Amino acid sequence: MKKSPEVDAYIAKAADFAKPILQKIRTLFHKACPDMEEEMKWSFPHFVYRGILGSMAAFKQHVSFGFWKGSLLSDPEGLFKKVGDTSMAGHKVTSVADLPADKVLLAYIKEAVQLNEEGVKAPASRKRPKKALEVPDYFLAALKKNKKALATFEKFSPSHKREYVEWVTEAKQEETRARRLAQAVEWMATGKSRHWQYQNC
Repeated sequence: MKKSPEVDAYIAKAADFAKPILQKIRTLFHKACPDMEEEMKWSFPHFVYRGILGSMAAFKQHVSFGFWKGSLLSDPEGLFKKVGDTSMAGHKVTSVADLPADKVLLAYIKEAVQLNEEGVKAPASRKRPKKALEVPDYFLAALKKNKKALATFEKFSPSHKREYVEWVTEAKQEETRARRLAQAVEWMATGKSRHWQYQNC
């Protein structure tokens, strides 16, 4: 097996319950594809063969593993579900007994290997469009009392406008919201964006 010392270290640092699970998953990936390689990406182990194939990760109370192109797998056992807006599919277990039977998991891995061998691309993630920015009446009223602040706000890009509006509207208390609004107007009156303090860092 083409083992990575980094993955060895990752497993060694995992909780005791997780170690045998990680070892089992690792062994099966290599058994399904002897040319499999290992890489650490995003701080957890990935299995690579003609591109990323799958991954595994240990957490406090469970181990998660899955396939990079999981949404394209036939998944006859219904083991995997899509993760977020990506094609990655994951499955959580808390013990070796929770893992699918070896022959089942080997079949999944081999199907994932075939997708990479055929050069099948993972579907592009679909970004949800942001809702149109709604500027509260009280926010506009405060701006209209300061012509310079209003002019700055109107010249801002949509993202800069959103930063100010969300900063003010996300305040849970009325007092905090009023204080933020006053600060926002003061900054905009001098042409400053919401995060002006960090722009020259």
